[in-house]
Amino acid sequence: MSFEQLFEEISRLRVLVIGDVMLDTYCWGVVERISPEAPVPVVAVRKSENRIGGAGNVAINTASLGAATTIISVVGKDSSGETLQNLLAAVPVDISFMVETPNRVTTTKTRVMARNQQMIRLDSEVADDISSELEEAVWKKILEYFEQGLPHVCILEDYNKGVLTPGLITRIIELCNSKGVITTVDPKKKNFFAYQGITLFKPNLKEVKEGLQLSNTSLELTDLNSIHASLLKQLHHQISFITLSEHGVYYHDGTSSALIPTHIRNIADVSGAGDTVIAVASLVYAVTRTMHLAAEMANIAGGLVCEEVGTAPIRRQALLQESIRLLSAG
Repeated sequence: MSFEQLFEEISRLRVLVIGDVMLDTYCWGVVERISPEAPVPVVAVRKSENRIGGAGNVAINTASLGAATTIISVVGKDSSGETLQNLLAAVPVDISFMVETPNRVTTTKTRVMARNQQMIRLDSEVADDISSELEEAVWKKILEYFEQGLPHVCILEDYNKGVLTPGLITRIIELCNSKGVITTVDPKKKNFFAYQGITLFKPNLKEVKEGLQLSNTSLELTDLNSIHASLLKQLHHQISFITLSEHGVYYHDGTSSALIPTHIRNIADVSGAGDTVIAVASLVYAVTRTMHLAAEMANIAGGLVCEEVGTAPIRRQALLQESIRLLSAG
């Protein structure tokens, strides 16, 4: 299969993304003086921009690559929730299964940017687990989606903001496994070992070390294989896929493993790179069932989006061209 054919197959996929969505607001300005009220810079805002974050960023990455993408999450009945859903619908991402509630605010992160760097970040959120009533509302939406047709892959994006409760995680994975649907997850600390039976488990190295309580570990393949074995004992999953920051990515698919080094990039911002990595790995694996290729392409995609400031989805043509350039010879 050529890379062009691979991308054609990706455009035929149905993807379901479930998890914590958030609105990323950027205020861009200039600093020309220090405040007379406190020793802090005064940022004169020149423009502001809203972007899609969290699980929403995963969804716009899969949609950007051509897959028919639906997202299920919880947002507040507030202006941020309305803005976020409008941005998703414009991509387009199917938002018809979203759950709105007046009892929680939409997670919003406001970044003030000046001199090509972040000056301060303001977070508005409720990070407690959603109520049992909201959990049932989300579960009902998931069942409604499955009644209309099966996804090829279900991506769980956990930012520890409360949408993915342990009970909901278990039910989603059991449902997908019973239907033969691939499941992938980008986990965080709180629910790290809740993803029993997942197809693909994608933490970063820091999260793995915290989860397994490892103080020191090298990036040698033998040590990484030992980490996979430790994860396997607790998760009974199929594939470990660990991002290693500037050192690349590692995977173990049950039969083979590899450490894939990163490609040299001009890094501007690492925000959202993990979202892109899980999105690309999920899509490529769903088409090819070949984890090595999925890891290679996800590694390339993560580097590409780091060249842009702020969260931004991977561009289909850019990934296609870079995949051909870097991987065709192999």
